[in-house]
Amino acid sequence: MDEVINKESLANRAERIEELAVDLTRQRSVTETVEEQLATEKVHHFFQQMTYFEENPDDLFFVPVPNDKWDRKSVIALLRGKKDPANNKTVVLIGHTDTVGISDYGDLKHYAHLPYELTEKLKERKYLLPKEAREDLDSGEYLFGRGLFDMKTGDAIIMTLMEEIESKLDEFSGNILFAAVCDEEANSAGMRSCVPEITRLRDENKLDLTALINTDYMTSEYPGDEKKYVYVGTVGKLMPSFYIVGKETHVGEAFKGLDPNQLAAELTSRINLNTEFCDTVEGESTLPPMSLKQRDLKPEYSVQTAKSAHVYYNYATHTQTPDIVMEKMKQVGKDAFEAVMDQLNEHYRNYCMLTGRQFEPYPYEPKVLTYQELKERVIEDQGNGVVDQLNRAKQKWLLDDSVDEREYALKEVELLQTMWKNQEPVIIVYFTPPYYPHIYVKGETTKEKRLLDAVSHAVDSTESDYSLVYKKFFPYISDLSYASAPNNHAEVGALIDNMPGFGTKYKLPLEDMQSLGLPVCDIGPFGKDSHKFTERLHKHYSFEVAPELVSKTIDGLLNG
Repeated sequence: MDEVINKESLANRAERIEELAVDLTRQRSVTETVEEQLATEKVHHFFQQMTYFEENPDDLFFVPVPNDKWDRKSVIALLRGKKDPANNKTVVLIGHTDTVGISDYGDLKHYAHLPYELTEKLKERKYLLPKEAREDLDSGEYLFGRGLFDMKTGDAIIMTLMEEIESKLDEFSGNILFAAVCDEEANSAGMRSCVPEITRLRDENKLDLTALINTDYMTSEYPGDEKKYVYVGTVGKLMPSFYIVGKETHVGEAFKGLDPNQLAAELTSRINLNTEFCDTVEGESTLPPMSLKQRDLKPEYSVQTAKSAHVYYNYATHTQTPDIVMEKMKQVGKDAFEAVMDQLNEHYRNYCMLTGRQFEPYPYEPKVLTYQELKERVIEDQGNGVVDQLNRAKQKWLLDDSVDEREYALKEVELLQTMWKNQEPVIIVYFTPPYYPHIYVKGETTKEKRLLDAVSHAVDSTESDYSLVYKKFFPYISDLSYASAPNNHAEVGALIDNMPGFGTKYKLPLEDMQSLGLPVCDIGPFGKDSHKFTERLHKHYSFEVAPELVSKTIDGLLNG
């Protein structure tokens, strides 16, 4: 009889998750638009209807993003169990409510947020779909739609489980703290503004925060991969950047200059997808770095070569800290500079032989500095008035909404370099925002062991037709990273000192992140093609298996 009741209960849970997931998806909430707050208001309204929050309104509130031109906000809901009021163990859950845009849907963009209708529409043109997407559509096991997979089903899982807990709160020991955050797909402004609120709630209520669980999406890691993953820990991200100053010349006197584009190209050749920069831990490797922007900074067309260029890279980490990455990038900058000078001297020597001219080597010495080293040299040259001049420029940039965190960092480096007396070619290495710390759950602390045990038990005790596997690092950049941060001064100092705009244009609640110091995991729905028009969700795993894993992990953290 109990088994029948349990199966009926799980079926009801699955139906409720699907209902909420589709309802959340129908509310369009493309990142960096005013629509985002409509999704968070929908989440807030959901909790507002619960008896617990009617009786405890202070445990449900909005967290606005400071100085946000779209007036976006996140929602925090703290649900306190009544069985044992002395039990302050608290599981932190997070999920984002924004999505990427819908331009990739073409003439179906009006259906992009309507999962049932879009799935039917795609059947009418399934011959145009990629083979795997067509097969999944024919199977009837998938629902299509922007945001259904990434990640409104994950939000619906949390909301449904909290609804279940609230219905039997007298039997529940411990607490659930849920942050439904905006802006995950762009700059994580939602999570960055929620972290100080989470630490405030912890301190004011003496909460014992056990771990942080995200229910963001999970997918196949390679073609033909049938495994379903639970991730304990998360990948991190840095954006090493290079401001490259060459020596401009007329193209008719090409060998009298130094093209910064050639230096940028050499850097990309040495860094892009180079597996030497993969960060490998316990058999798991990050993806190698990938360029995200490369351009010269010449504003107009002319036959003068560019003076400067700019390039930055996505650099994923498992254990490498900012100081280590900075040293690696400084060295690759030196190697690239030396290689370009060797190439130029060889080309010029050959040209002199063709034209009967006398060869003289290029006069430029390879020079690579970090941003901090540049700043120190400019102040040494010009005095502390440099700081005042830089601060005046910063204030102007801060008032300009068209200057984002990345452009702001570049402007600061560019201005500082032009103030230096030495205007010879140079490469300046620095970090561009954002920064996402990696979190490596080794099992060395009580909290880490508790999370590893809870996840292991959840995976081992959940019956399903799937091959369930847990791994050490969630492989996608996410808000999980903000649950912790390195405490070592040298590691963090390399970031703060070499990220222009840190603390002004780019706000990171670093001390709160260090204070939280939480182990993390991701247990999410399964689907395919996130951020593509064929984005789709596997219904059975996502509505039935993933929620069971999340529920058991919560139980293990509170009662283990």
